Amino acid sequence: MVQSQELRIGAVARQAGVSVDTVRYYERRGVLRPEGRLSSGYRVYTAAAVARIRLTRQLQGLGMTLEDVADLLRAHDA
Repeated sequence: MVQSQELRIGAVARQAGVSVDTVRYYERRGVLRPEGRLSSGYRVYTAAAVARIRLTRQLQGLGMTLEDVADLLRAHDA
């Protein structure tokens, strides 16, 4: 059985090719949310967060606004 790897914000940013500030911004805008926090307070994500950031960037590259992307992802999640 494969256990999902927990990633901290810096690792997510590196793997997605964005800055840590971008990850935090996406959180504030409702595109992304951490899976939880460590006892130290660090945000914890899974590899799905990396894929979600990459998808967001691709959709923005096609001309969608970040608000449109956030709405789309919220509808998908529901």
